[in-house]
Amino acid sequence: MSLPNCPKCDSKYVYEDGNLLVCPECAYEFSADDLNEQEEIVKDANGNTLTDGDTVSIIKDLKIKGTSSAVKVGTKVKNIRLCEGDHNIDCKISGFGAMKLKSEFVKKV
Repeated sequence: MSLPNCPKCDSKYVYEDGNLLVCPECAYEFSADDLNEQEEIVKDANGNTLTDGDTVSIIKDLKIKGTSSAVKVGTKVKNIRLCEGDHNIDCKISGFGAMKLKSEFVKKV
């Protein structure tokens, strides 16, 4: 059985200490159960779970950084992809192109 890399610093030198896994490089202690819980669940503004390929609708006018235009309320976005980070939805919006959105500003259709 191979041990997972450290979730904090990605070190490959993790070792077992009883029922915990320990990283010698950053001294982070975690269990295998913690790794399963860390899988991020992305939810929309209404609390519905989002998955790759879903269609969502924008619930607030979103100004586009660097331009004077905005994505209007009710704009539908098809075939979203979930990603890590603050802006956790990667998508293409017709008329605007590829964008990243925050899940708190969309609702599942």
